[in-house]
Amino acid sequence: MAKFFGNLHAVLGVGFVLALALIFAVPSGWDLEQQMIRWLHTFFGVLWIGLLYYFNFVQIPTMPKIPAELKPGVSKHIAPSALFFFRWGAAMTVLFGLLIAWRANYLIEALTLSGEGAKLLIGIGMWLALIMAFNVWFVIWPAQQKALGLVEADDATKAAAAPRAMMFSRLNTLLSIPMLYCMISANLA
Repeated sequence: MAKFFGNLHAVLGVGFVLALALIFAVPSGWDLEQQMIRWLHTFFGVLWIGLLYYFNFVQIPTMPKIPAELKPGVSKHIAPSALFFFRWGAAMTVLFGLLIAWRANYLIEALTLSGEGAKLLIGIGMWLALIMAFNVWFVIWPAQQKALGLVEADDATKAAAAPRAMMFSRLNTLLSIPMLYCMISANLA
């Protein structure tokens, strides 16, 4: 058992197989493709927002308390790995979310904020998520690459990059709260 649970790929593989078995065995009322897309959207959304909250609730507040000689363990190993899953979780969440809206015929109405009620809520949530994903890929990730020394940057650039990444990460945390409300409250098929 320890060998199995010690292998993340094996655990993920079995988890996905079990989820697929449930998808095929217990009908949800949605067509199979839409069901799969919604499941993947949720999976990647949990990955993305979970890592956002890890960074903001755990890593950022804890880093100043870590002795200098131990900080490279985070900055050279943990943070780059977490940022990989963070940015790809964001991209896949947005991709599958847009596919859901397109397949359910509310994408344009939601993106133009021309609907009422649930469609307006989902549209606001989609725009918040798009802003957040933009921040991940075009502000947070480039700043973190500099701050963590993953790309060449002078000391002044590195020093400015860390607060920039933190500020936009905190902005995403702020936006995630109303975004999650909109996504859950809209509950469109």
